[in-house]
Amino acid sequence: MSYVVPKESFNGKVLSVDFGKDDKAISVGGENCLPFLSFEGDLPNRPVIAYEIQDCPPDDWPDTVKDVYKDVSGDPVTWAKHCQDNLNAKAIALRLVSTHPDRDNRSAEDAAKTIKDVLAAINVPLIILGSNHIEKDSAVLVAAAEAASGNNCIIGKAQEGNYKTIVAAALAHNHKLIAMSELDINLAKQLNILITQMGFDKSKLLTDPMCSALGYGLEYTYSVMERIRLAGLAQNDQTMQPPILGDVGIYVWKVKEVVAPEADLPEWGALEERGIAWEAVTATSMITSGTNLLIMRHPKAIETVEKTIEELT
Repeated sequence: MSYVVPKESFNGKVLSVDFGKDDKAISVGGENCLPFLSFEGDLPNRPVIAYEIQDCPPDDWPDTVKDVYKDVSGDPVTWAKHCQDNLNAKAIALRLVSTHPDRDNRSAEDAAKTIKDVLAAINVPLIILGSNHIEKDSAVLVAAAEAASGNNCIIGKAQEGNYKTIVAAALAHNHKLIAMSELDINLAKQLNILITQMGFDKSKLLTDPMCSALGYGLEYTYSVMERIRLAGLAQNDQTMQPPILGDVGIYVWKVKEVVAPEADLPEWGALEERGIAWEAVTATSMITSGTNLLIMRHPKAIETVEKTIEELT
């Protein structure tokens, strides 16, 4: 008797979300099986990695990743074009860090101008991220959504404290939206419900349950993402079927293992290699848990994860 590979099928399906314009548009999600198990179902879109840039120099990044962009990071337009033209970025995530009240406290109008300038310089899809300040993001992301009108961007992050304003802006200017909750499947579900109750199409939504770096709660993050994915597939829970976003770089490039000097801990190995490995391992864990869209920083870490995706696909 020949061996038959056991297969598991699901009633549910992850929604497919596209962003970007024309022939550069990208789709994420759309699968009806668990990550990379193509023998069990359809995987129409592979995970996508977006290069993270900022609207101001990344002074709080470790030198091992900051120096990679030292010639371009003084200007977000130059930085975006570098990622597109020289690093072959499939998508770019622009974080409006300078608008945070504790940073430069730049205005929503300043952010809107930056968005317009970056969009005029690139043709790959753009993800627009606020500074993660609840009150300030409400104004900044409204202006950003208007500035990017017609470009089918992803904007975020909409959180419990400001989602109404940001959802209205995404609706008005026909953008996709990131819904962010704090590592709790019930909070993620609740926020998705609240957003769709405002009339926002769930097929334009991405779920961000937050990310954790390797060694700093990665197992818990993995389990939350996996439970979200299984709820959408196995339970056919439509509120849990949007694609998942993993904002990896911001959480990885601040932990001890990527900043501790080699002189202090020589047994940990070369500092830059250590950081690249930390980001790559964290991101790879995310895609195997069900993440569809990653935001990363170091080109070598991105190259490693892209190779992994290719091999698994």
